[in-house]
Amino acid sequence: MSVFGEGNENAQIMFIGEAPGKDEDMTGQPFIGRAGQLLDRIIQAMKMKREDIYICNAVKCRPENNRKPTVDEVKSCSSFLDFQIKKVNPKIIICLGLVAAEYILGENDKLKNLRGKFYERHGAKILITYHPAALLRDPSKKKLVWEDMQIVMKEVGIDV
Repeated sequence: MSVFGEGNENAQIMFIGEAPGKDEDMTGQPFIGRAGQLLDRIIQAMKMKREDIYICNAVKCRPENNRKPTVDEVKSCSSFLDFQIKKVNPKIIICLGLVAAEYILGENDKLKNLRGKFYERHGAKILITYHPAALLRDPSKKKLVWEDMQIVMKEVGIDV
């Protein structure tokens, strides 16, 4: 099943993940499994609601065995993602993980080197941070993600 994306099509903030997981594939909704539940808590901590933002993935179909999407899979879905970015026209795009970051930035580097600052692409400010699934595997990264979200909050005028 394809998982296109959902949320406020006039959102200031757009989250882009990697690809749907098992739960997302079964329901057709992005970020509803354990990683999605953590993302919901992050959004709440940012003093926002899921309805305030737009959420999608770089790849619209679940890769076999939940593996990382290939470059070809990202390219085959890129026209859909480009359409979503143009339609929502967010002020800020938050790339969750390297798959989204590499496509949006067109750069190949370690996530730890890319995070923590804004880039400009697609007429928006781009912020790279760890995917919620990475936080489930390594909770020590939660502090870094919270630092990144505070950068976003300041940019959109939310008190930190």
